[in-house]
Amino acid sequence: MPDADKPTLLVIDGHSLAFRAFYALPVDSFSTRDGQHTNAIHGFLSMLLLLLQNEKPTHLAVAFDMSRQSFRTREYAEYKGNRGETPVEFRGQVPLLQDALRAMGVRTLEKEDFEADDILATLAARGVAEGYRVLLVSGDRDTIQLVNDDVTLLYPNTQGVSQLKRYDTDAVVERYGIRPEQYPDVAALVGETSDNLPGIPKVGEKTAVKWLGLYGDLDGILEHAEEIKGVVGQNLRDGRENAVRNRKLNQLVRDVELDVEIAELESRPIDLESVRPIFERLEFRTLMERVTKLVTGEANGGGGGAAAASAPAQPEVVEIGPAPTAPTPLRLVGDELAGWLERAAAAEPAGLGLSLEVVDGRVIGAGIATNGESVHLAWREGAPETAPFEAWLASDAPKILTDAKPQLKALTRSGLAIDGLVLDTLLAGWLVRPILQEKTLADLVAYHLGETVPQADPAMLVPEEGSDSGAPEYAWYTLRLAPVVLRALSDESRRLLAEIEMPLVHVLAAMELRGVTVDHGELATLSGELGARAAALAEAAYAEIGREINLGSPKQLQEVLFDQLGMPKTRATKTGYTTDANALADLQESNPHPFLGYLLEHRDVTKLRQIIESLDKAIGADGRIHTTYGQIGAATGRMSSNDPNLQNIPIRTEDGRRIREAFRHGPEYAELLTADYSQIEMRIMAHLSGDPGLIEAFNAGEDLHRFVGARVFSVDPADVTNLMRTKVKAMSYGLAYGLSAFGLSKQLRIERAEAQQLMREYFERFGAVRDYLRGVVEQARIDGYTETIFGRRRPFPDLSSPNRVLRENAERAALNSPIQGSAADIIKIAMSRVEADIAARGLGSRMLMQVHDELIFEVAAGESDVLEEIVRGRMASAADLLVPLDVQIGRGANWDDAAH
Repeated sequence: MPDADKPTLLVIDGHSLAFRAFYALPVDSFSTRDGQHTNAIHGFLSMLLLLLQNEKPTHLAVAFDMSRQSFRTREYAEYKGNRGETPVEFRGQVPLLQDALRAMGVRTLEKEDFEADDILATLAARGVAEGYRVLLVSGDRDTIQLVNDDVTLLYPNTQGVSQLKRYDTDAVVERYGIRPEQYPDVAALVGETSDNLPGIPKVGEKTAVKWLGLYGDLDGILEHAEEIKGVVGQNLRDGRENAVRNRKLNQLVRDVELDVEIAELESRPIDLESVRPIFERLEFRTLMERVTKLVTGEANGGGGGAAAASAPAQPEVVEIGPAPTAPTPLRLVGDELAGWLERAAAAEPAGLGLSLEVVDGRVIGAGIATNGESVHLAWREGAPETAPFEAWLASDAPKILTDAKPQLKALTRSGLAIDGLVLDTLLAGWLVRPILQEKTLADLVAYHLGETVPQADPAMLVPEEGSDSGAPEYAWYTLRLAPVVLRALSDESRRLLAEIEMPLVHVLAAMELRGVTVDHGELATLSGELGARAAALAEAAYAEIGREINLGSPKQLQEVLFDQLGMPKTRATKTGYTTDANALADLQESNPHPFLGYLLEHRDVTKLRQIIESLDKAIGADGRIHTTYGQIGAATGRMSSNDPNLQNIPIRTEDGRRIREAFRHGPEYAELLTADYSQIEMRIMAHLSGDPGLIEAFNAGEDLHRFVGARVFSVDPADVTNLMRTKVKAMSYGLAYGLSAFGLSKQLRIERAEAQQLMREYFERFGAVRDYLRGVVEQARIDGYTETIFGRRRPFPDLSSPNRVLRENAERAALNSPIQGSAADIIKIAMSRVEADIAARGLGSRMLMQVHDELIFEVAAGESDVLEEIVRGRMASAADLLVPLDVQIGRGANWDDAAH
């Protein structure tokens, strides 16, 4: 056994662990404002802090590979040749990691022509010879050969780098059935896929271990190769050279010349003033807090008085604390549960962590947590032992969940009421990082706490029988996350969370449960018609080229368009030339051909039929479609609709109207009511820019595009033609999306010079719009983000990117983000207020769908007028703008009839 009194040398394989951290933590969740990915650095440093606390090494070093080339690649050119290009997101992280390590006082080592493993082997050999207890940290299994009585390997498990398996000699024997020094012989026979070293065919780990038990080592096995029968014996004889080569390459070098002595690797106190700048550069706020909070030791032993004040300052020493361990859950019922809930509420006045266990959409259990305790309970309807839980759940006692919406739906299905939901940490985390947001509890914990959740699903997994993981642990992590994510939010973002996003969770959960009635027969009829139309279009296309092809095959289309028909080439791709819809539409405009016309129409019909089929499949046993609304995801704040997507139904086409005809009110309701914001984005543009002309048009209730057309073309409003109106409408909306003169010319099919002149004339008459659009991007370049009317922030790190394409894309997105984001905020506010009013009035009518800027309601008999009053009033007053919010209302038996 290792001597605990010996000094401890800890040596880490830097590249190995950095790669492990890179793949363990989500790339999109770790990035600085300037676009530098940092997940590998964050994971590595989090692991290092735990090692410093748990192992308390007296000496420390981190070894790195200098390059992919070494003496092994000279011996065997294909060595590690199966490894692809380094992921783009990983590039640049190792130098930054090395900077961080140096700032922490950790020595980093590299040696040309050798790998990091060879440095580990050399330091291990030296350490043992000089009387050290040696700990090696590596994700490369070749380092197993270094284990002995004084050398222990800490090997990361499959979950990343936060949990390390300790391999001493006994553990190696238990795991592999061999002594550590025999491991290279096993690897030589089996091969190492990660190193591109092929093994002996049909020889696995068990076979290799059996042979070693019989013959001692690889040389002994090869000497007795003729005695091994069957196919595997022949494979061994045929592949003996591979085995010998493998054994030579996987033998680690233990005498690399290093220009450092072990004594020089002595662990040094961490100087916070050195660490802080690089951690700030990497935006490691949480890691910096962890380090700073754990600084201990006072100068001069805590002495006071003048002498102490004048003494030279001593270096700050950091004691790194271990990651907190989730409390073992209590199993309480009845009076004991009631008493615990009362005490827990007093201990955590801001709220208790809550996580539900859900099976088939219904609640079967729950975890409730304070910072120091948790309770795990099984729930079944009507069980008296969990009545205190039901009472607490329905009370206004504050509760904190992660990904609350699916859990609220499960509660409703189970007949359970909930009140007092004060925070959803997933929503809060999204507002902290709306672009690279975390999508699960595991992501949030990894980013904000630097820890690993044992199971990645945020709340929907049921633990194994007798397991203490699951809901109680998720509830505990949720509670610990709450103050961290809230501190990361600005005051405006906290208000937005409390006043807009949190109330909406309940609204969306209710809407998803309600669903909307959809006529299967109507969809089936339309799908059949579209199928026949698609077949006819395909036949017409085939007739033009004299043969049948797969109209969905880019390769076959390229051959027809560019070889057979000799049409001009489109944009080059890796597989030839693009055949995407935009490119073919441009080609048809410039070089019209009947085949292209039929092809494009066939694509449109096929796409529409796919939309119909996805809707039809989603109709449930109750005859209703229950979409899922994505409250997080879009950086602008816009909601999405999934499974099925209700937002991709065409708006202005006849087929789109037919689809909407299939959406109907339920038999117990009288009609549908639709309410839509008119030109909301242009109204927000008028408000944000303060342009007198736009404000005048909206306040006067005029046709905006006719009003703008009159100004731009210097004619009376009555003389604005439909073509003029179309042009200014396209330009007005296009400018808000960063549309260029080239883009406008393509959209309107006009010359670029005409588009440029149109834009000049527009800006001459609406100069405040021009000034606003310029100012948005410039301010975002300074702040690093844009902001909506209600304070929703969207970061734009690519505004400072050296990549011109990324920078220009960011500029275009930054133009529209405050407008689109404000529109999203407004409809969310309206939805919550309408839902509250309907409940307060005790109405039977209900909100069913949200699609873009439109809300759809199912109207109970006799409630049409009162519902319209509520909806119109709440939507129109959702924001106080310089221009009115105009709401258009429609009623009808189906969605299309209710159009306005």
